[in-house]
This record gives sequence, C-alpha cells and structure tokens, in this order.
Amino acid sequence: MNYMLKDENAIYYECGYSCDNALYLSLGSEAYFITDSRYNLDAGQNVQGAKVVINGDLYGEALGLLNKSKVKKVFFDPKEWTVAGFERISSQTKIVFKQEVDLSHKKRIIKSGEELKILSKAAKLGAKAFKSLAKEFRKNGFGEDEYTLTHRAKSILGDFGKYELSFDPIVAINANAARPHAMPTSTKLEKNDLLLVDAGLKYKRYCSDRTRTVHADKYFMFDTSQKFKSKKIQKAYDTVLKAHDNAIDKARSGMKAKKVDALTRDIVTKAGFGEYYIHSTGHGVGLDIHEMPYISTKSDTIIEDGMVYTIEPGIYIPDEFGIRIEDMVAMVDGKALVL
Repeated sequence: MNYMLKDENAIYYECGYSCDNALYLSLGSEAYFITDSRYNLDAGQNVQGAKVVINGDLYGEALGLLNKSKVKKVFFDPKEWTVAGFERISSQTKIVFKQEVDLSHKKRIIKSGEELKILSKAAKLGAKAFKSLAKEFRKNGFGEDEYTLTHRAKSILGDFGKYELSFDPIVAINANAARPHAMPTSTKLEKNDLLLVDAGLKYKRYCSDRTRTVHADKYFMFDTSQKFKSKKIQKAYDTVLKAHDNAIDKARSGMKAKKVDALTRDIVTKAGFGEYYIHSTGHGVGLDIHEMPYISTKSDTIIEDGMVYTIEPGIYIPDEFGIRIEDMVAMVDGKALVL
C-alpha cells in the first residue's frame, strides 16, 4: 500500500521518530521522512527504515517525490490533513488519492509484544502515581478547590516533569462528577465528599488511562473498595463496580466489541440506572489516548488477542453525583488482563 501520513503518532509508529513539522511518504519499497532543518540532527539519529529529507516546504517536497515515483494511487487518512495541505499536493499531480479513515489506527489495533510491555509499564506507573496523589490529597487537598487539586494532580502524575500526561486530568467533586469530562470549578474538597479522578501518563510515548471514584475521608485511597454514607451513591457505586468487574471477567477474544459493552450496560440497566450511563464502555489506548477498538453498543469489531482498551462504566445523575471506574486491559490468551 502506498500512503502518506501527517499525524505525529502515526509517523512515529512507522519509523520510531516524529516531530511537530513532518510528513511521511511510503511509496513502493521506499519511505521518506520529510521535515525542516530544525530536526535534521534528531531525525538523522532516530528515524528508522526511511530516508530523511530536509526541506522547509514539506508539501512541495512531497509533491516532487510523488511525481517522480511511478505510483498511481496513494492512500491517506482525511482526519490527519488540513484542506489546504491536502489540496497543495493533490491539485498538482495525476496520482489518485484514496481516503482510508483511521489508516494508522487500523494498523495499530493489534499491539506487538514490545508495545504490550510498554503499555503495561505505563499503566503501572499511572497506578503508582494515583497512590502518591491520594497521599497528597489526604495531606493537603481538603479545603482546596478543583483548580488547585487539578494543578497538584498534573505535577504528581507527571512526577514533576519526568513524564508527559496522556491528557489533562479530570478532578471532580460531588455534582461536578456527573459531567464525564468535567472541567475544574471553585468547588472545594471537604471531608466525606465524593471525588472522581480520571488521569494517565505516558511512558515511551504510550498512554495510560485510569479512573477512580472515592469517598474522601481522611484515610481514603484510590482503590475500588469504597463505602459511602449515602445509600443511593453506594448503590450506584456498587453497580458500576459490578459492571466493571463483569466485563473484565467475561470479555473474550472472538467477541464483538458491542458484546463487551453489553457486559457492563446490562448490569447498569437492570439496577435501574440505564438512563444515566451516557457513554460507551471503553476505547483503545496506545500512542493516542483514544484508538481502536471502540467498545460501544454499535461496534461490530471482533475483539482479538493483542488489543488494549479501557473498561470504564459510569453512572451520572445530573446535579447530584457521578461515578466511573476505569482500568486498561489487554487481551492475552483469549481473556482480559488488567494492565
């Protein structure tokens, strides 16, 4: 397949290096990494399996290489390209360009053994960071608002700059947790509040992703054993945990992704919270925080060994509270292994 890439992670997957201004071409038996002179040294030292071409006019250089080649058809992912960038190339050549949505994500859906090791390390580092975060919040978090707590979370999860974060962490208290992608507010953490934290860090560019919801007493930890004073919150929490554990226990290679989704959704629905489960069960994780496979009610993707994805059921009752429990799993020997 002849193809061209613009996304950083897609390029990194192909040649082991990327930067914020690069273009990758795979044409027959030849591959080209095109970038500007700022990255000459790094690209020369790190790019594998492709010729490094230095030219500040990425699109002009790519167009020249395409026209010199003998290829007649080139695939591209329209999600990666601006209209201006794509038209700069496509309008000046007779080559036929074919859209292939999620081109790189489809190639990356099955993780290699080395990728699984890296993702496992990322997940373990993330879990360790959650332990440090719980200690920090217990000691200094009460009386602080969500803005400050989020700032503290960024520092601790990234080990004060050692690791890049997978995404901006979500730190949500009580009613704000009813927003799955909650933004910080001036709400302050008080004893016995409900606290939801969704966060992850990167290891060797690969992401981790984890969510815990806790009863924030002075001894709390970000584990799945939680006791709330409200019977309604406790019932919702126990339901989410049961759904989470059920999907991990029963997910199998060969299932359709929507069947894995049903392993969580059926339990939440039977408990009477179905209308408050407002997102899919999970998503793939790799170089991007959201990759294939998508574990949703509509996905016919067949789950296979080597796939890595999240299990993250949730219940969100507006103006009251939200609960989510999330772990990353890898399909190994036909079953889901928590990373």
